[in-house]
Amino acid sequence: MNAERRKIINTCKRVVVKVGTRLLTDEHRIPVLIAGISKFRSKGYQVILVSSGAVGTGMKELGIEKRPSKLAEIQALAAIGQNKLMAIYDNECRRHNFKSAQLLLTAADLHSRERHLNVLNCINSLLDNHILPIVNENDSVSVDELKFGDNDGLAALLATMTRAELTIILTTETGLRERNNGILGERISLVRKISSGMRKAAEGTDNAEFSIGGMASKLNAAGIVNTAGEYLWIADGREDNTIDRILNGEDVGTLFLPDADKMQARKRWLHFFAKSQGNLTVDDGAVKAICGRGGSLLPAGVVGVGGKFKRGDTVEITDTGGRIIARGLSNFDSAEAEAIAGRRSSDISRILKRDSDEVIVHRNNLILVKSEAV
Repeated sequence: MNAERRKIINTCKRVVVKVGTRLLTDEHRIPVLIAGISKFRSKGYQVILVSSGAVGTGMKELGIEKRPSKLAEIQALAAIGQNKLMAIYDNECRRHNFKSAQLLLTAADLHSRERHLNVLNCINSLLDNHILPIVNENDSVSVDELKFGDNDGLAALLATMTRAELTIILTTETGLRERNNGILGERISLVRKISSGMRKAAEGTDNAEFSIGGMASKLNAAGIVNTAGEYLWIADGREDNTIDRILNGEDVGTLFLPDADKMQARKRWLHFFAKSQGNLTVDDGAVKAICGRGGSLLPAGVVGVGGKFKRGDTVEITDTGGRIIARGLSNFDSAEAEAIAGRRSSDISRILKRDSDEVIVHRNNLILVKSEAV
């Protein structure tokens, strides 16, 4: 089992490290964390830190024991805690002779193509200048429709966007553990595929007093990262030597192996970030062509068009039962798609009275959707 760990440690160049609130409420953990990240950096790795803890740090500052439920109160705590948290990080980074930078994001920053590229370019520039990017959700302004849900998901999406080969989630558990009738058992060292049984066993592991996100959210994060063709490693952040052991490729925590080849940048955008503007319902023949033979979507296979979209917009492709099977970039706007639905490709130019593409979504601009991975 250590062979897989040594392989990824020896071959990866970029690493995302995520640390949760329940670790960061102990200020001893931040010096240990930054010391570990410094060791990664000294060996030539580029590191991006995803840090929770703003709300928890704000709660500690004000002596509040239970996370409030009102949005405005949570936002205020985040504003108080983020300031203190970054001051601690900055001080520790300077002790190890490097600088840090803060990025506060909402989900819209990654799902808007222009802002997505701006974030990516900013992170790459920071890494090129040997500065540690420290990323957190912008809890001071986030509302439900702008939230990632939890920082495990944020870490997974950042890793996917930045093409980090390894994501490390430091938590208050030894790793993913077997669970029978609610009783936690042995640590699972290696996961080649996330099963429905694992997801079911991970339910109910949240502790909402200080934070959100339990083992279920970490499995979701692993599903995202693995689908993109990268590795995710869950390990116990309470132990001072955990990062050292990861660097040595030791059998610590749980390593999740990718279940696919590395996904191309355009495919990553379509699968994880692009917001669909409409949908195309297709017949069984088109489903087989797309899913079974890797084909493009021809107009003959379209039986329904939903939403208002422009040429180049992202659309979801669904079967007649409503199941999303793929996502892609449409060569036609919604009115044109309706006009050519069910017709032969050779008829398109005559119907639209202009020269046009022969496929509605080309296979190079299409990604199959694995619903269990997100």
